[in-house]
Amino acid sequence: MEYARLLGNFLRARREAVSLEDAGLTRMGRRRTPGLRREEVAMLAGVSNDYYVRLEQGRERRPSEQVLNALARVLRLDDAATEHLYELAYPRPRPRPVRREEQVSLRLLRLLRV
Repeated sequence: MEYARLLGNFLRARREAVSLEDAGLTRMGRRRTPGLRREEVAMLAGVSNDYYVRLEQGRERRPSEQVLNALARVLRLDDAATEHLYELAYPRPRPRPVRREEQVSLRLLRLLRV
């Protein structure tokens, strides 16, 4: 669940960093939100506003590759940021630490001597 929250935070930060002009939209009236609005990102990425909101809120897991590619395009992510987006969406399992015993059993030592 932690990754879903991190994905949402990442999307929000990147959305706020993209200007209307960068996205090819025209400014109409006053805006309280820096950067793009959620509905603007959703429209440009070709997903529903509700789906994008769920992504930002961490309620949607495992977005498709097509959605991630569309978001990377809309949010103008470079290769490193796109890779980070994928890592947040599809986290790799971390290996568990190997538990090491201080002593080797006599049975194992006998087996190794054979």
